[in-house]
Amino acid sequence: MRRRALASAAAALLALPLSGCGLNAMSAPSESLTIYASRPDDIGGGVLKDFEKAHPEYAGKVRVLTIGAQEVLERIRAESRSPQADVWWGGTSQQFDQGVDAGLLTRPPKDVVERVPAKYRGERDLWLGEMRMAQLFVYNDEMMRARDVPRDWDDLLEPAYKNKILIRDVAASGTMRSVWTAMIDREARKKGGSVGAGYDWLKRLDANTKEYTASPTDLYLRLQREEAPLSVWNLQDVLVQRAKGIAMKPKVPASGAPMLLDGVGKVKGGPNGKAADAFLRFLLRQDTQRRLAQETYQLPTVPLEKEPKWLASLHLKEMPVDWRRISRHETKWITHWSEHIKGRG
Repeated sequence: MRRRALASAAAALLALPLSGCGLNAMSAPSESLTIYASRPDDIGGGVLKDFEKAHPEYAGKVRVLTIGAQEVLERIRAESRSPQADVWWGGTSQQFDQGVDAGLLTRPPKDVVERVPAKYRGERDLWLGEMRMAQLFVYNDEMMRARDVPRDWDDLLEPAYKNKILIRDVAASGTMRSVWTAMIDREARKKGGSVGAGYDWLKRLDANTKEYTASPTDLYLRLQREEAPLSVWNLQDVLVQRAKGIAMKPKVPASGAPMLLDGVGKVKGGPNGKAADAFLRFLLRQDTQRRLAQETYQLPTVPLEKEPKWLASLHLKEMPVDWRRISRHETKWITHWSEHIKGRG
C-alpha cells in the first residue's frame, strides 16, 4: 500500500509542471481535453482552433503540453498509475511501439481506426500513423550554394563539412533518434550486420558537427544566424519555416530519405476518453488531413483524392530502413551514442 501511495504521489508531482505551460492538470475542468504533443504550434495550432470551432463544448478547454516526442513517451510512462493526458499526438513508430509494450495506450473507436490504412496502424490498432515524415538535408541557401550541399549521406563525413553542421540534440528528439538509428541500420546492412559500423559512421559525423542544439527552434535560429549552413531535419518543418521567410531549403539525399511514420494515440486511462475520441475523429477526417497537406506540407496516411502540388516537385525517394529492428534496439543504440560517441568524434 505504501509503495502504491508513493507512486501515486510521484505521478502527481510529475504532472505539476503543466501549469508552467499554460496547463493545470490538478484542476482540469469537466469535459476538457489534455494533449501531450511533439507538434510545433505553427503546425498543430490551426487544428486545435478548428477542433474547438467544430466542438464548441470544448472551446477554451483544450490544453496542450508541447515537448519532444521522446519526452512525451517518458512523461506518459511516468504518469501511468495516474494518467493526466488524454491524447498522445506526434511520435515515431518506435516510440509508440514502446508505449504499447508499456501498456500506455488504448484502442480508439472502430470508425476512427478504419480511416487509416492497415499498413499504417500499430500493433492491435493501439496507435495510428497520422503522417509520413521524410528526413533529409536542410541548408541555409543564403550561406551555402546548392552545388555545395552534400549529395548523399556519406558526403556529410567529408572534411569539407567540418564545423558546418548543426544537429538537434538527438536523445530527446523522435526525429533525430530515428535518423541516427536509420544510419546505424544502414551501415550494419552494408557491413554484414555489424552495429559497430554504424557507430563508426556516427562518430565520424560527430567530428564534423559544430554543435547539438537544445530544440528545433534553437536549430532554426542558429541556421538563420549563419552559425553553420547545414543540418539534417524533417521535410515538413523545413517547408513550414521556409514559408515563413526563413532561409532553409531541403535536399533529398541521392540514396533516399528515411521515411518515418508519425502517429497519434489515445492514452489508456486518460481522464477524458470521450474528448479524446472526438479529437481523434476530427484529426483523421479527410478534410482535416487535406488542409494539413496543403497548408503545413504534411504527407498524410489518410487517402486523399490527389497529391498536393508542392510534393510533385520534390522527387522524394525513400531509403530502405528496417524499422522493426530499430524498434527493438533503439534505446540501446541511442544510449551508446549518448555515452560513447556524442562530443567524442
